[in-house]
Amino acid sequence: MKRPVFRSFGLSVLAAAALLLASCNKSADPQATIDAAASAEDQSLAEDESATAADMVEAGSPTDAALNGSAAAEPADLTRLAGPCLTRTYEAATRTLTLDFGPVNCIGPNGVARRGKIVAVFSGPYRQAGSTVTITLVNYYRNDNLHTGTRIITNQGQGSWSLDVQNASITTTAGTHSWTSQRLYTRTAGAATRTITDDEYRVTGQTSGTNRRGVSYTATVQQPLIKKFQAGCARTFVAGTVNILTSKEKDLVLNYDPTGTQACDNIATVTVGGVTRTIRVGGRL
Repeated sequence: MKRPVFRSFGLSVLAAAALLLASCNKSADPQATIDAAASAEDQSLAEDESATAADMVEAGSPTDAALNGSAAAEPADLTRLAGPCLTRTYEAATRTLTLDFGPVNCIGPNGVARRGKIVAVFSGPYRQAGSTVTITLVNYYRNDNLHTGTRIITNQGQGSWSLDVQNASITTTAGTHSWTSQRLYTRTAGAATRTITDDEYRVTGQTSGTNRRGVSYTATVQQPLIKKFQAGCARTFVAGTVNILTSKEKDLVLNYDPTGTQACDNIATVTVGGVTRTIRVGGRL
């Protein structure tokens, strides 16, 4: 049977959208537009790193949960995701996996610097329906920004899973972003084969938090996000919309499929303040 695959489905493309938000509405309340942009950018970083941590835990999960020091399930994927300076340990007695980047920044893929630990505790066999993985971050920094919080992954069976992020925060020089989120990743294609290139997922859920400017927001998937892993599609979503609403009543809608064709491209639109702009997403992933 094909193993479930926990892949990066974060809303990373929001960062690209955030870069142009300030130009989308120069009329009524430019400060509110800036706050909306900050919420979108903060969401991007938060979702991206949560998904990346889940990917690394999956790749580093033990091939035999009962064997102390069991080898990683996907060692090549773990190296590709984490970079060269990671130390991995697994303790069978407590079902605990530790991914230790060390006390000094380790430069990994895409130039991302990490230090500290990702610690994952498994409730049972990793790929068994109903099992959970609880991920905590210990003195964990990405590009010198402190990340905290707990991520709980629950295997829904048939390659589907949920991700619950609790009491999370990212501390930067510009302020602290804090949030909680719930996501459901439902596999809709690809279960019959081993390759991930025919996999498709339907993603739903919402996030609530306070951005680094001290403005609270909610981000809700309005129309399910569609993720395909075929060539050309894997870097972004091919369909779906996300609504971000700040406490200052600034409303942003990000649409991944403005043409209605689910094309494998990086074209999306952002609508804020009644003005819509076409953008290209995914360039910073």
